[in-house]
Amino acid sequence: MLKHIQFSEVREKAYAFANFQERRSNSPNFQTPQSKPCSISMAQDASSLVSPLKCSRRGEDETETRKSVFDPHSLDSNLIQKMGYEALVWSSLHGLVVGDRNSQKSGKVPGVGLVHAPISLLPMPFPESHWKQACEVAPIFNELVDRVSLDAEFLQESLSRTKKVDAFTSRLLDIHAKMLEMNKKEEIRLGLHRSDYMLDQQTNLLLQIELNTISSSFAGLSVLVSELHRSLLHEFKQHLSLDPERSPLNNTVGQFAEALSKAWAEYNNPRAVVMIVVQTVERNMYDQHWLFTVLKERYQVRSIRKTLAEIDAQGEILPDGTLVVDGEAVAVVYFRAGYTPSDYPSESEWSARLLIEQSCAIKCPSIAYHLAGTKKIQQELAKPNQLERFLENKDDIAKVRKCFAGLWSLDDSSIVKDAIERPGLYVMKPQREGGGNNIYGDDVRLALQRMQKEGMEEDAAYILMQRIFPTISPAILMREGISHKEHVISELGVYGTYLRNKTKVIMNYHSGHLLRTKVSSSDEGGVAAGFAVLDSIYLV
Repeated sequence: MLKHIQFSEVREKAYAFANFQERRSNSPNFQTPQSKPCSISMAQDASSLVSPLKCSRRGEDETETRKSVFDPHSLDSNLIQKMGYEALVWSSLHGLVVGDRNSQKSGKVPGVGLVHAPISLLPMPFPESHWKQACEVAPIFNELVDRVSLDAEFLQESLSRTKKVDAFTSRLLDIHAKMLEMNKKEEIRLGLHRSDYMLDQQTNLLLQIELNTISSSFAGLSVLVSELHRSLLHEFKQHLSLDPERSPLNNTVGQFAEALSKAWAEYNNPRAVVMIVVQTVERNMYDQHWLFTVLKERYQVRSIRKTLAEIDAQGEILPDGTLVVDGEAVAVVYFRAGYTPSDYPSESEWSARLLIEQSCAIKCPSIAYHLAGTKKIQQELAKPNQLERFLENKDDIAKVRKCFAGLWSLDDSSIVKDAIERPGLYVMKPQREGGGNNIYGDDVRLALQRMQKEGMEEDAAYILMQRIFPTISPAILMREGISHKEHVISELGVYGTYLRNKTKVIMNYHSGHLLRTKVSSSDEGGVAAGFAVLDSIYLV
């Protein structure tokens, strides 16, 4: 109930604003750039027909600040064409590429069927104060994940209802339970995380969408898109009047590689390799290859790529706990697969996951880190007094709590009732990663009513999250060599690196950033899923 009260004012403001916009939209004099509610990945975004104007004095000022930076839609079409051409050349020469969905071999054979990554032509204005806030809180979230991962009782108890109705989460919990039975300790713990945020126009708060503890993608390509934008700002400075120095430097790939190399060194076997766990078809392989090329060239650490099925067929654990795959001793296992049910089409993949967990290899993430990043744990941590269970510093607790959006369990009848009455203010989120899984709008009402009617425990597989109302901005998006003027919303991801050996913290840093931008009329996000484009920030 306390959590309900804590966010009631936010919901009331959001509801009043949605009604105000609806009345305006029914007026013949009202114009809006989109025809659907705007939203973005995971907990994404806005309610009905949100206009960036006249929300509040604060929101209006921020919108005017962004407009004063630049409006890409006002650029001359010839200039856009020239910049687009240079962006495509730069992307091709520097590896800002992904696999082409039109090529059957593009996700399997490197160098075949490449296309430039979907990008925004210019960086997105973003308040410097909020960017610094996200960077400052990243190490605290790193430490929080580590401490939550060590509380096995909290993980098992918090996910106990979810386990009954979600087969995927149940299997993960089973592996976790087996490790507890074995008294398996992960003394060296490595986290490569990404915390995703949106800036809520109504409250001017930076609110966390989710915290990714497995397969935090785009460490490589996020760096490249930042470099591309700085290059374009330099080359076309006289036309854009933008300062390239306001586009912050980004070194995610370097810091991820450093964390992997230091973990490899802590394992203390110079003949061992880092193994990346990949999907059978991976069109985002070049983002992964950037990371492991840096790891090899800068730190002389070798790596191998294996699917879970290959690990099951080729892997074994030696008597001393060493994981050996295809004849190679494995020091670090880095998961870029294994986060979604489709990654486990047979028992072979589950056997591989269990084999990895039973070994003494360093896991990124371990099964406990994986569970600590689930939506249900995110919701549990947002409850009153829960953060105090894991963090001692009051300032750190306040900084983390400030980032929390409204998060509720579906066993809260008052919240469910409100969501049925006003579904546009909520998002239903399952325990899934990768985009395309959330429930929005009237579908929230229908799903909740169906669950109530059937009286099943299916509601335990979901949480409810406050829907965020971001500012809509003009942008030029590029896909397959073609530029499009769009009205968009953006999601900021801040990376974190964490490495601990027993009581010694070796690394705990914020490690670069990623901006994903998408058309405001789309409910889903995710670059790999085909909804969003890669972007970078321009500090204002």
